Amino acid sequence: MTSREPTLSVVVPIYNEESVLPLLVERLRPVLDGLGEPYEVVAVDDGSSDATPVILVGMRRGWPQLRVVRLRRNSGHQAALIAGLFRARGHYVASIDADLQDPPEVLVEMLRLARAESLDIVYGVRGDRSTDTRFKRYTAGVYYRLVRRLVGNAVPAQAGDFRLLSRATVEALRELPERRPVLRLVVPWLGFPSGEVSYSREARAAGRTKYSLSRMVRLATDSIISFSEAPLRVATWLGAGGMLLCLLMVVFAVVMYIRDSTVTGWASLYVAVLFLGAVQLLCLGLLGEYIARIYAAVQGRPAYFVGSDTADEPAAATEVPTGTPPPPAPDEHVPATPAARDGAEEHPAARETGSPASRNGGVRVVR
Repeated sequence: MTSREPTLSVVVPIYNEESVLPLLVERLRPVLDGLGEPYEVVAVDDGSSDATPVILVGMRRGWPQLRVVRLRRNSGHQAALIAGLFRARGHYVASIDADLQDPPEVLVEMLRLARAESLDIVYGVRGDRSTDTRFKRYTAGVYYRLVRRLVGNAVPAQAGDFRLLSRATVEALRELPERRPVLRLVVPWLGFPSGEVSYSREARAAGRTKYSLSRMVRLATDSIISFSEAPLRVATWLGAGGMLLCLLMVVFAVVMYIRDSTVTGWASLYVAVLFLGAVQLLCLGLLGEYIARIYAAVQGRPAYFVGSDTADEPAAATEVPTGTPPPPAPDEHVPATPAARDGAEEHPAARETGSPASRNGGVRVVR
């Protein structure tokens, strides 16, 4: 196995995390060094505006396995995560946030379970969220109940973006035509053999969360609209209900007219107009959400632009065999077609066995 074929790649999306980066390295590096196998850490800088890029460059000088991918602009958490997944080179690719709410020590258990059970996906499931606010726990519960009802029970409850994927799973994701997939729903949809490792969610190590209420609402909206046609059906049923109500009101008006009991009044008319107007606007809004996504797909704009990748630096060119074309220029983007996307060497999913020391015992296998 060469340095271009690490056993494990760990993707870390980062945006303005200057205060937490030293703590992340302090926790993550001993765990990965303890594996005794080749690895890489793909830190994706999502267009940070603080000292994050400078800190990452300094850390890389003392940590050769650290690889820094910098996006040209802030493209969002999911886009940064996808950029790291597609550029990772490991037989297994794990993703973890930089805030240390998901303990890096669980990565050892994920890798052990994937090898022992020949799994392609291992989810990190939050068994204890007591460190989160009550509002965060409540809204997260509503979100997972809703998406499981719309998409199916294949979506693990309380599983975020802390997961381990095999090389085969990553390559399957690359073949999907979606430009902005919601990985929490797309990964279970692939149907690869999967398992779960439960853990206790910790408090944020430092800094402030980048997932505001508006971003959480946007994630929920993208999850529902990008993966289900249920909102369109809701609009249809609301329209049908409005028509039925109008028909009943017409019948009532005709009967009252025949009985010569009509009374001039504004309340009933006022309520009816407001109700029908609200239904129409809601239906138009739902249609607009789908049309907006069709419009974005037709435009074909990349989800992100990679400004630089330390793996493409000239220092790494000594590993390229004679006659091999030089690495691509650092400025690249996600092409419109899967076949033309940023390339990575294909590696079959590793099926080795091993049992490194485990710090978490909550394991469930799903097939």
